[in-house]
Amino acid sequence: MSEIINRIAKSPIVTIDLEQFYVAGERVSFDLQGYLYQGLVLREKEFRESLKNLDWEKFRGKHVAVYCSVDAIVPSWAYMLVMTYLQGVCREMVVGDLEALEQYLFQKSLQSIDPSEYSDRPVVVKGCSKVVVPLYAYGEIVRILMGSARSIMYGEPCSTVPIYKKPKQ
Repeated sequence: MSEIINRIAKSPIVTIDLEQFYVAGERVSFDLQGYLYQGLVLREKEFRESLKNLDWEKFRGKHVAVYCSVDAIVPSWAYMLVMTYLQGVCREMVVGDLEALEQYLFQKSLQSIDPSEYSDRPVVVKGCSKVVVPLYAYGEIVRILMGSARSIMYGEPCSTVPIYKKPKQ
């Protein structure tokens, strides 16, 4: 009887699990809606006073998305002002909703990839994960690896969908 050989384990294929680039920590929102006068417009004096009196410690160590959930007249400086209060309190912050925050966290994390480590190697981007990986991360990994990897596939090493193949020179 012949020995069973695991060809996948012996292959040069590198698997990238985007779940490994997930940044741990609680995600919360700072919604400007609660600071609007009659739900329509932000008034500077009252807004500044409210921010001054807010307990910012509730954001300590968290990832914060600063946004406004209603269609209102909110000047750009209002978002900027909130960011100054969050600086040094939260772990990360972004102007945008929770989806924008997640994209930012993945973008920052994916910057640690050295594309030369994947030079002329087949790469499989793992499809299943326990955390929600934003579509942005899948596009970004392709952008990062396209110049280096011999090929990029999606799925599992035993069952993949081809995404990119480096042209022969």
